[in-house]
Amino acid sequence: MKNDSSIRRITISGIVIAIYVVIMYFTQGFAFGQYQIRIATSLYALTSIYPFLILPMGLSNLISNTIMGGLGPFDMIGGALVGVVTASVVYFIKKLKLNDWFMIIPIIFIPGLVVPIWLSYLTHIPYKALALSLCIGQIIPAIFGVILVKQLKNSVIK
Repeated sequence: MKNDSSIRRITISGIVIAIYVVIMYFTQGFAFGQYQIRIATSLYALTSIYPFLILPMGLSNLISNTIMGGLGPFDMIGGALVGVVTASVVYFIKKLKLNDWFMIIPIIFIPGLVVPIWLSYLTHIPYKALALSLCIGQIIPAIFGVILVKQLKNSVIK
């Protein structure tokens, strides 16, 4: 995929952003709950195949937190930064040629441990309780993200 044109990258980025926001919309009932099972964050794993999606992952998070009731600027901007950092670490894992299953680590722990820093302040819930519940909530999206990448590698990228 090294010969992707700018138009192709922009198109793929737009589609992925749209998919992220749509998934967030339809799963917001549990994506913003106590465990925050954000199925859309499984898309962070795509940066192992398409590294140009790193910034769009942050933008996706920003858009969804803005549209669907994020907790203000800290949550919107913080979520965007967490998206970029998580997607970057996923790409770094790929660059190190580690097993795809290592991608679950940043997808679970970066949002799970960083987001509660401001969320605990905004919600007045202790950091440890939030961190535990967010990490638990990220397990399903992390596993789904690895499965998604494995399926794409097996069927599309040959």
